[in-house]
Amino acid sequence: MTVFARVDHGKGARDVGMELRPTEVLMFGHARGGTPLMQAQQTAGIDLPLKALAWEDAAGKVWLAYNDPEWIAARHGIPAGGPVAKAMASGLAAVTKAAAG
Repeated sequence: MTVFARVDHGKGARDVGMELRPTEVLMFGHARGGTPLMQAQQTAGIDLPLKALAWEDAAGKVWLAYNDPEWIAARHGIPAGGPVAKAMASGLAAVTKAAAG
């Protein structure tokens, strides 16, 4: 997978004199995964590349969230997500589990 962008919302808040606990979005993906979804329905491009949000809560615990690729496929009317969305979901689950572990 390629990391396309990292958005540091906490830094953005600090830059305008506001406070925000650490909060970042990581945009990543691979054309072999995303392109078939966009070929099936180009509107899927609004949800691609994949994104993950990492943030620290008030207790100092770090959380990680992302939209499941199968949900993205369903959102754009791609029947049953197809094998590509399932493979993306499995890969994303494995990567996030390793990152959190």
